[in-house]
Amino acid sequence: MKVQSYLSFEGRCDEALAFYKKALGAEVVQLMRYSEAPEMPPSSDADASCGGGAPAADKVMHAVVRIGETELMASDGRCSGQPEFKGVMLALTAATDAQARQWFDALADGGQVMQPLTPTFFSSSFGMLADRFGVGWLLVVHAGQ
Repeated sequence: MKVQSYLSFEGRCDEALAFYKKALGAEVVQLMRYSEAPEMPPSSDADASCGGGAPAADKVMHAVVRIGETELMASDGRCSGQPEFKGVMLALTAATDAQARQWFDALADGGQVMQPLTPTFFSSSFGMLADRFGVGWLLVVHAGQ
């Protein structure tokens, strides 16, 4: 069994994918736009569309992005423009303090630091932040690495 995260960027998916590519070296391994989907029947649920009407053809219907050894799925969701990620964080384990600092600073650009990156009793570097899209990140260097 495998559990994967699926992130809805509410109309900002392309922007988010470009941000993670720059910040973390993410690689988009699959991307489908609404323009690639078969035409939806007129009776289809309006909630399935982007922005409450017909999906914008250029919006991301589904994407898979690889960050290190992990694949995340993402889309533009309902295109509200206001993604909300509550009660969930993505954890990044860095091999070194320098790597943790690089990732932390890159993800914090335009975001909000909740716990500055600092040594703790359980890690040489630990920090938490919400990036510019509101996605929560926890960065850690495990003791002994």
